[in-house]
Amino acid sequence: MARNTPVQAETDAPPVTAALARFVARHPSRGWSDAVEHEAHRTLLNGLGCTIGAAQHEAVRASLAAVQMLAPSPQAQLLGRAERVDMASAALVNGIASHVFDFDDTHLKTIIHPGGPVASALLALAEVQRSSGRTLVDALVLGIDVACRVGNAIYPAHYDRGWHITGSTGMLGAAAGCARLLGLDEQRTAMALGIAASQPVGLREQFGTMSKALHPGAAARNGLLAALMAGHGFTASPRALEAPRGLLQVVSDQRDWNELTHELGTRFEIAFNSYKPFACGVVIHPCIDACARLREQGVKPDEVERIELAVHPLVLELTGKKEPADGLAAKFSVYHGCAVGLVFGRAGEAEFADAVVRRDDIVALRRKVVATVDPRIAEDATELVATLRDGRRITISIEHAVGSLERPLSDGELDAKFHALVDPVLGAARAEGLIGATRRLAHAAGVDELVALARP
Repeated sequence: MARNTPVQAETDAPPVTAALARFVARHPSRGWSDAVEHEAHRTLLNGLGCTIGAAQHEAVRASLAAVQMLAPSPQAQLLGRAERVDMASAALVNGIASHVFDFDDTHLKTIIHPGGPVASALLALAEVQRSSGRTLVDALVLGIDVACRVGNAIYPAHYDRGWHITGSTGMLGAAAGCARLLGLDEQRTAMALGIAASQPVGLREQFGTMSKALHPGAAARNGLLAALMAGHGFTASPRALEAPRGLLQVVSDQRDWNELTHELGTRFEIAFNSYKPFACGVVIHPCIDACARLREQGVKPDEVERIELAVHPLVLELTGKKEPADGLAAKFSVYHGCAVGLVFGRAGEAEFADAVVRRDDIVALRRKVVATVDPRIAEDATELVATLRDGRRITISIEHAVGSLERPLSDGELDAKFHALVDPVLGAARAEGLIGATRRLAHAAGVDELVALARP
């Protein structure tokens, strides 16, 4: 049988596996600016909020029921729940919870959600290892740097092939972070990256289902396991990332090796993290922002005849579901996002509840939204033209959506988001205590206070 000719592999790729391992193992503690340190705490806080807020979601209940059949030992806490399980299962289930609302952090250059896989693995391991808060924060910054640098090198070609890049790079970030937390030397850190490289996870076909949230959860578990195995002497190729049959050349037709090592140790990707104001695919955010502004101008849903949107090509590719059947599917519907933006002026998790998705007025308004691709529109921008029943036409331009790097959520807005997610699970006082514990984490002897506050 004839075989298709493969894309020509690069045999002279630079030794990036070793370079990243050296960086993770040797970079000094707190070796970055105050701004990077601050962003690390914001990333962790946002991740905790998303995870705890989703603790009772049916996807979390189902995955917990599955891992409990393995009779796990009670090593680590499930955030926002009373149960304790083994640390690998905690990384998995907490990672699923971190993403199931689609409300987590976003590295906008690559659309990676790095906090979920990296922080979920680190928190579980830190609890068992009794690691200090400082070592956890260090590991978080370095793990996220590895995941996002790999993403920078292969995006968008890797994503265009159908990989969910959060899962397929997240296990490397989790492995790097856990290797750092374990204190592995650079040789064993390279082995951890190599073991993780054999465990990429995540297909875009799963968007709109529970399995999308599995990807960061499985990445967290796989990365944790890779670091533990490397720590006990398990081996892998020292060129697992760059070799002709290594991860990056297998999963992407295009690679920019320079992205992996340029300004390594001086530019940290966590500094480019962003936090969602809306609980859905980030490419919808400019459209929701525009519809919320339309509402602020006094326009009522029953006055609208038609809403026309000019959008970036990714919007319809990722979020073109016109008739979503439930909340998970609605997170990938620009039409639903616009409808709730106009009706409620917001798009939190409540606006993606199944009952809201099926409301007659929401369905009717969705059908009045027309989205057209315009290659000139940036990913965080949109042009909206609303035609009203009285003949008026209102135009709203969004150059940068709220929550983007140009219009980031303030600390106060992030705290408010955290309370909205966590208060229903833990209560306002406990949520406020968690905010304080997260901000003090770098000076804490361990994660005991944080974990205790995250338990109902």
